[in-house]
Amino acid sequence: MANGRPLIGITMRHELETERFYLARHYGEAVAAAGGVPVHIPLIPDPELIRALVERLDGVLLPGSASDVDPLRYGREPHAKLGPVHPLKDETDLLVLKEAEGRRLPLLAICFGMQVWNVYRGGSLIQDIASEVPKAHKHEQGAPRDRHSHRVQIRPESLLAGLAGEATTLVNSHHHQALEQIGEGLQASAWSSDGLVEAVEDVREGRWALGVQWHPEIGWERDRLSANIFKSFLNATSARVR
Repeated sequence: MANGRPLIGITMRHELETERFYLARHYGEAVAAAGGVPVHIPLIPDPELIRALVERLDGVLLPGSASDVDPLRYGREPHAKLGPVHPLKDETDLLVLKEAEGRRLPLLAICFGMQVWNVYRGGSLIQDIASEVPKAHKHEQGAPRDRHSHRVQIRPESLLAGLAGEATTLVNSHHHQALEQIGEGLQASAWSSDGLVEAVEDVREGRWALGVQWHPEIGWERDRLSANIFKSFLNATSARVR
């Protein structure tokens, strides 16, 4: 905690061309608006460093990425349409997950974050929706990034259903990969009408852990569900440390 506000760790991205660690502003702004203090986690995959950092946190946010999870991590060869793989991103996110899961920290996993969480739990990914899923929707909508581009169906009595307050909702969409086999201890809680999993939750009682394939950090000021996701996440971190 920092002056009564939960510390939320957010892993960064890696720009290979310039060797920069970076992160879009929206993640930190959404966390701050919901009452947290965003802490950027550099992509330094040192287990001792990550342990020392995560033990000071009250929650973890795994954000999207301009990269794909290395398919070798879930036992697959690279598909022809696989995007770039950033080893420092994969390795650091997996180390953060190990520490966060062991401590049962509240976890919000967004887009790539949900995918790497699923892989950490032993699941697998569809490496390229357009070439592997017949009649799939367009899931890479482009600009404007906050526009709602398709609808998802929500599993009744799920965490997400309570936050949405309705059986279906419209979301934005910026991904070319998707969950295939669901990882151990995770349960799908939303699907697009082409059958792709759009959200997962931890089934363990008493754990706030949600993964969404869309980007609630974009347009949270105007989207009720997005705002509710961040408020609920921060409420879970606050309740944990009281």
